[in-house]
Amino acid sequence: MSVKEKILQQLAENPVLIYMKGVPSAPECGFSAKTVAILNETKVPYGYVNVLQSPFIREKLPSISKWPTFPQVFIKGELVGGADIVEAMYNDGSLLPMLQAAVKPADSAEASQTITHSEVEALILAVYPGATIGIEGQGCDLNISVVSDLFADQAMIKQHQGVMATLSEPLASGRLHAVTLKTYTAAEWQAQQAPANPGLLQIQI
Repeated sequence: MSVKEKILQQLAENPVLIYMKGVPSAPECGFSAKTVAILNETKVPYGYVNVLQSPFIREKLPSISKWPTFPQVFIKGELVGGADIVEAMYNDGSLLPMLQAAVKPADSAEASQTITHSEVEALILAVYPGATIGIEGQGCDLNISVVSDLFADQAMIKQHQGVMATLSEPLASGRLHAVTLKTYTAAEWQAQQAPANPGLLQIQI
């Protein structure tokens, strides 16, 4: 399992997750200490990863989250922010209901239909390691593109069947309703990025 796949798995398995320096009982930086104190105050359970003991995650996560510093707090696989943002959300009253909604069991059809991009990506990467995955859309209606050399020598129907099989659980449960899928090998993807008029030459006068 790659570092990215491990991070996506952690995000999928933990409704509330903090990547921090140290552990909640002994934070090793002031910002992590402040954020953990706020999370503890909400009484909502959360997971944590000590990035000081996970150097590969510490190096890789900022490129995934587009957030350069720690701690980083995720709710349902989506980045909320660091210490200052978490503190501001706690003070304005928006943090607690978001945390409570994340850990509340899905007791309605609407709640059960929500799936995050991180969960979808983790499911696909489990079968297509190293794939490049693009996901657009919200809720249970997604446009997904997958680039993997495991598609080589496979008919398109086989490619699509393979990817859809990784999503069988959320499709069966109703958390995912509609998928528009595109699959490519790396070479096919590169060809898609070719200039629109490759034969057009610039003439110098």
